[in-house]
Amino acid sequence: MLLPSAHEQTELIEVVRISPDANDPLPKTLDGEDVAIWEGDEAREVLSLIKELPVSRPGQTFLPGWGLRAHGPRGMLFEFAFSYDCHAARVWGPAVPHKQEGLYPFDPDSPQAVELLRRFRACT
Repeated sequence: MLLPSAHEQTELIEVVRISPDANDPLPKTLDGEDVAIWEGDEAREVLSLIKELPVSRPGQTFLPGWGLRAHGPRGMLFEFAFSYDCHAARVWGPAVPHKQEGLYPFDPDSPQAVELLRRFRACT
């Protein structure tokens, strides 16, 4: 999966459990409960998992359950929202070039996606 080039500036990642009652599948920011902070090696490992997510066919309804906010030395860089049901992740944010914003399909059964979901669930 494509990561914004700004991922190299990431110092910490907020993990967000997206509210199930959020009506907008393409919000301007993640709406939900912050459940963890990943820093250092843990943040780099997660970004590596995301980068290695294999491509798949997306589903039809984007209803994300988990999100990430990546922060660098000057503030938020980008956000990801993951929908394991529709096999896609959305990326956007101030450090994401407009042409790279959007939905990226991934294989939710891949080892990388399974490990990422395990890490998400371990936060709650």
